[in-house]
Amino acid sequence: MSRPLLFLDVDGPLNPYAAQKERRPEGYTTIRVALEPGRPLRVWLHPGHGSVLLGLGYDLCWATTWMDAANRWIAPVVGLPELPYVDFTGALFVERPDGVHWKTERIVEYAQGRPFAWVDDEQSTADQEFVTAHHAAPALLRHVNPRLGLREGDFDTLREFATTPDTEA
Repeated sequence: MSRPLLFLDVDGPLNPYAAQKERRPEGYTTIRVALEPGRPLRVWLHPGHGSVLLGLGYDLCWATTWMDAANRWIAPVVGLPELPYVDFTGALFVERPDGVHWKTERIVEYAQGRPFAWVDDEQSTADQEFVTAHHAAPALLRHVNPRLGLREGDFDTLREFATTPDTEA
């Protein structure tokens, strides 16, 4: 039996980018990332999140605009190994007329019928409806407040979903 997938967004769930600029959240560390020359990006990350995520009972996968760069910049700081990622090339920020987030269809395709959970700060009812209509296995879309990042309640909900008998693929 394989474990369910956990799709991880970086900005919002792992990097509470919308928190007050002058107040780094407790327990977080600051890194500066130069994804584009001359434009360093401030990123707040919690070094303890990796061990918690690894203990939830999922196969982890990046679902972020960072794509493979998350393995270089994010994974080492939070304590994660190199992870597979959803390739959003060609879909980045492309608005859909039905209001479904540009990540959603690629995530459903990547899951290939496996149960999954997805943590992000940009999901909507349209995304849940799309997943329900196009993915027969159980799926949990967990919205994370980008001012707070992943919290204990999020981890509890994810842990509970992973241990639900229906999520065993």
